[in-house]
Amino acid sequence: MVQKIRMPQSVDYFIGVIIEESLENKTILQKVRIVKTKIEKVTKNHQTPWVKRWTLHTVEIPENQAKMVAKELSTALDSKHSWYADFKNDKFHYIIFRHKVFKVERTKPERYRDVTKYGLKLGIPDYQLDFSPLIKEWKRDKN
Repeated sequence: MVQKIRMPQSVDYFIGVIIEESLENKTILQKVRIVKTKIEKVTKNHQTPWVKRWTLHTVEIPENQAKMVAKELSTALDSKHSWYADFKNDKFHYIIFRHKVFKVERTKPERYRDVTKYGLKLGIPDYQLDFSPLIKEWKRDKN
């Protein structure tokens, strides 16, 4: 008799970026897996003169923790300035602002309109809201 071996299901991950300087409470970084870190010197286009650099952490979040991490991240973001963080997988895209979380179905790009309007209302420049397929990706200055 051949016994079937049951393999554990693979975990689907969300991938995204969290800017360390956007966080009022940095403990959220202990709850994600940082896979890469890039440091950018702040330029005029960053429109964040209160910081000298952006520390961009590329992170992985297991699918079963994404909702919890998004909620915690929404309370960890800077309360004095408008920032967002985002992470996505093939199906969904979380875009997180302070005290506001959007979960967009990626097969429905028109759903990004409300998220973009919200970010603009907060004063975030449109070119920085490049999480939306409706906005051209922001080409940052080379450091």
